Amino acid sequence: MSPDMQILRRPIVTERSTRLREMNQYVFEVDPSANKHQIREAVEEKYQVDVLAVRTVNIVGKFRRRFGPIGGYKADTKKAIIRLKEGQKINLEETV
Repeated sequence: MSPDMQILRRPIVTERSTRLREMNQYVFEVDPSANKHQIREAVEEKYQVDVLAVRTVNIVGKFRRRFGPIGGYKADTKKAIIRLKEGQKINLEETV
């Protein structure tokens, strides 16, 4: 498995991320241990685009109940918001 597949887990397609695409920004779920430089290199290598900025958000897993008082926590995740050079785009329909 190539390094970019380990860093980039999946694109996040929500209403907010769709609005961000209009501003040439894309949202991905990434490996929680990846830093901004690794994320930038992985996106540039996989999609052949120029990345201008990378912003990251650590998301703490929420507590979810199962049956009655029994529950557990969802896994912690990390999101990356990638801003591309003007005129470039990523076709997420082919990625999914």
